[in-house]
Amino acid sequence: MSALAEKQRALISDFDFIVDHQERLAVAVERAKRAPALPPELKIVSNRVAGCTSPVWLVAEMAHGKLTFRSDAESPVVRALVLLLCEFYSGGTPADIAATDERLFDTMGLTENLSPTRRNGLTAVQARIRKFAQEAVEVG
Repeated sequence: MSALAEKQRALISDFDFIVDHQERLAVAVERAKRAPALPPELKIVSNRVAGCTSPVWLVAEMAHGKLTFRSDAESPVVRALVLLLCEFYSGGTPADIAATDERLFDTMGLTENLSPTRRNGLTAVQARIRKFAQEAVEVG
């Protein structure tokens, strides 16, 4: 089992015991409050994710063959969901990231009550993460 598959199982298990979908989102938002904000110098146009209604910034760094992601967003719910994505994908190899199932939040039951625009924004963030991974595979 890949490290990302194991992380996916752990994340699902963290939220699995919460039956109510709104409560799952609330837990994700509370969790995000403890995460550090992205420094202002990284909140630049080139780090902004296109396709998100609310401003979202995503930064990828490669070290020792693994990618690490950091992010921030103006909306608390979007920030929470994007931080979960960053937590999930960080530490993965580019090949593992490129090969992962994109339906993580569907599996976790976090997208059921999201508006279509928020779902589209999350899809844009995942596409950007996968693009970073694909570019790293091509360079590596």
